[in-house]
Amino acid sequence: MKKRKGFHLILFAVGLALCCAVMNFGLIQTSKILIIQYVGIYIIFVLGINLVNGYLGIFSLAHAGIMAVGGYTASLASMHIFTSPWMFPLSLLTGGMASVLVGLCVAVPSFNVRGDYLAIITLGFSLIVKSILQNLEVVGGPRGLRPIPKYTNLIWVYLCVVLAIVMVNRFVKSKYGRNMMAIREDQIASELVSVDVRNAKSVAFSVSAFFIGISGALICHLLSYTNPNSYGYSAIIDGLVMVYLGGVGSITGSIIGALIWQILVQSLRTIGTWRWIIGGCILVVIMIFQPNGIFGNRELSIAGIKRAFAAIRNRLAKGAAGKKDGQ
Repeated sequence: MKKRKGFHLILFAVGLALCCAVMNFGLIQTSKILIIQYVGIYIIFVLGINLVNGYLGIFSLAHAGIMAVGGYTASLASMHIFTSPWMFPLSLLTGGMASVLVGLCVAVPSFNVRGDYLAIITLGFSLIVKSILQNLEVVGGPRGLRPIPKYTNLIWVYLCVVLAIVMVNRFVKSKYGRNMMAIREDQIASELVSVDVRNAKSVAFSVSAFFIGISGALICHLLSYTNPNSYGYSAIIDGLVMVYLGGVGSITGSIIGALIWQILVQSLRTIGTWRWIIGGCILVVIMIFQPNGIFGNRELSIAGIKRAFAAIRNRLAKGAAGKKDGQ
């Protein structure tokens, strides 16, 4: 256990040093750094969605509205309250906590409504938030909010991604995580074995909303601008695609889904709308052959990698032995 913790700390320190080197010495082009930041931010976004849609098993479409609340709240905090760059973490926390309050409100309908009806309710919530922001002149209305301080950089994204992965991993392995997965398998059976379903759903929606709000805050401070159109149907679809591409109920799947989709979208930007067609075709293929996504309900671990390499070595050894016997 101590060796594993030491290895993780060394890995974290190496990653942090690499981020500092990239920022200070220009080892990578600015456009590629921007793509890396997008990938990191959307990893946090997908981790938040996966807690509800994957681990809890509830098909929610509220993530765009929650992201908007977190992004706008953090942006206003940075513009008017926490104006120093060193107070950026406080802005992030403000956005995250505002999203938690909204997440609790979204959790209430899930107590009595399930399936398609809950999906419609949460979709309505996202569209209501977008409509309010479009008509609220205090936050710029349809023109959007600007200028937002450009505090997000590679180091902040890296630190937030690492923190999100660690916290989600701990949460999933805790009592609340086990309750979530029990509810996903059979809610009635969970109630019969004394699982507090309402409490589990409230906690799951709150933690999910916190990370979604943090991702919204980071992207607003990266672009130095945001507007209500950023949180419409495209944000809803993007989130679902990344979750179901990488794999539901999987931290590894969240990382892989965000990585593949963002690199694909950013790399194919020059071909216009055709990139969505190509991305859609890839998603259709994944859904046919891997309905739960690439890493659906599975995690990539060091032990798993070792087993895979051992299996490959065994197959190669058997093949070599067969050829010798044939000769």
